[in-house]
Amino acid sequence: MPLLYTIGKLTVAPTLRLAFRPHVEGLEHIPATGGAIFAGNHLSVADELLLGTVVPRHLAFWAKSEYFKGTGVKGAFSKFVLTGLGAIPVERAGGRAALSAFDAAIPVLKAGDLVAVYPEGTRSPDGRLYRGRTGAARLAVAAGVPIIPVGVTGTDKAQPIGTRVPRPGRAQITIRFGKPLDFTGRSDDRTSLREMTDEMMAEIQKLTGQEYVPRYAPKRAEPTADPSA
Repeated sequence: MPLLYTIGKLTVAPTLRLAFRPHVEGLEHIPATGGAIFAGNHLSVADELLLGTVVPRHLAFWAKSEYFKGTGVKGAFSKFVLTGLGAIPVERAGGRAALSAFDAAIPVLKAGDLVAVYPEGTRSPDGRLYRGRTGAARLAVAAGVPIIPVGVTGTDKAQPIGTRVPRPGRAQITIRFGKPLDFTGRSDDRTSLREMTDEMMAEIQKLTGQEYVPRYAPKRAEPTADPSA
């Protein structure tokens, strides 16, 4: 576990657990060793923060590559923090550049680490669960690791889209981990990836109880920040 991440687990994580008191189910489904992909629904920026708080092992998240390339004191600090946390840079340009993030995640998983993925590709605009993109399934097949479905509820109340920081006490936050999905030996052709992804999203839906929408989540304009946040 990276040093900075370890420090955060010993200091920030207990504070967040005390403040938000998340209810956690299914921790027994998290392997003690070996790589795995956490694939969850995405309601709020707080999802990543709280998921990292309750998972006992190091969990690598993706971060925009711009955060690793900043200049000056702020840029250097951002790069230091993200590198220290073991974040994986992702290009926002799309195409081959975007696929580099998956290429970077494969050795991380094969080395026995955990990686978090949000298959919807964006936060849900209305609290419903949208069709998953096939990247998580493709990554699982390529790295030879299981996918652990994750269902999170309540974070959209704790930190609605447009607010800068999560607020304790607004809702009961629940994080559920499902049984690992083993796709070992499955083909990585388009039809097979779609089937695996739909199976994964069905498991996530069971954990959250969200209404499922069989289409991709719509792109949204950047929201105006809540002035009271």
